[in-house]
Amino acid sequence: MPTPGEKLRSLIENGEHFVCGDVFSALTGRIVEHVGFPAAYLGGHACSAFHYAVPDNGVYSQVEQIEQAARIAHVMSIPLIADADTLGETVADAYHFTRRYIQQGIAGFHVEDERNPKHSKHVNGLWSIEDQQARIDAARRAQRDSGQDFVIIARCDELYTSEMGGGGTGSMDEAVKRGHAYMEAGADVLFYPPRPDWVPEVVKALGSKIPVATMGFTLPDTAFNMATGGWVTAAANHLKLMRELKEEGRMLSGNFNFPEKYELIDHPLYDGLIEEWAEKTGRPTRPNHAP
Repeated sequence: MPTPGEKLRSLIENGEHFVCGDVFSALTGRIVEHVGFPAAYLGGHACSAFHYAVPDNGVYSQVEQIEQAARIAHVMSIPLIADADTLGETVADAYHFTRRYIQQGIAGFHVEDERNPKHSKHVNGLWSIEDQQARIDAARRAQRDSGQDFVIIARCDELYTSEMGGGGTGSMDEAVKRGHAYMEAGADVLFYPPRPDWVPEVVKALGSKIPVATMGFTLPDTAFNMATGGWVTAAANHLKLMRELKEEGRMLSGNFNFPEKYELIDHPLYDGLIEEWAEKTGRPTRPNHAP
């Protein structure tokens, strides 16, 4: 049976563009697989906000991300890509956390070159090319030592300028230079946030042999799209429901059941186990279960 990393690599090497469904919990992972996506993606902002109510600006740790990513990966058979932020502060961190991701059944991650604290009020800039190459190399070494396949996506934030809240300067030449350097260090795929109008030029400059991923949008000649942002809709809907409950005494627009609800949480499986046990031991059973 192929490992998660092997599954993801096979999708990429197949050469057909695919979309990684947006996940931020075990249940959303089940939903993504249920509707037919070939892979899933867990964003750092999605996970930090939804599970810990903190921003994704460096305060959210890799230990927390790995914990939640594992819960999602363990309930799916499709490969999961995780946002690994900067993989910590040192090459030792990069090695250690990569090994942890692999041990927990994650298929791959993207590691970025912005310095911590990232996406914050601090004007931080990017790691040097040599420093980022060292982090990618440490991650690749962890993969080799694990004996399992694992896809490393190098995120370059050079086009994510300070005016936009990122650490880059907006130089296309520097973005391409960094991309080639990261591939030489052992990356499998490149990723350039955040604007779709800049990506085609990067793809053209890099050449057709280097796969480039996108986030939230699909473009020609790119390998795959890592969808994210569903947690915002989920949170907004819950806010709406709670306001209705507070103001009206009931949730007027709530949806408290849907056909796939029990299947997605394996309710029939566990009902069957309990029913079988009850019948074998002479205990009574009933045709229904608690909702």
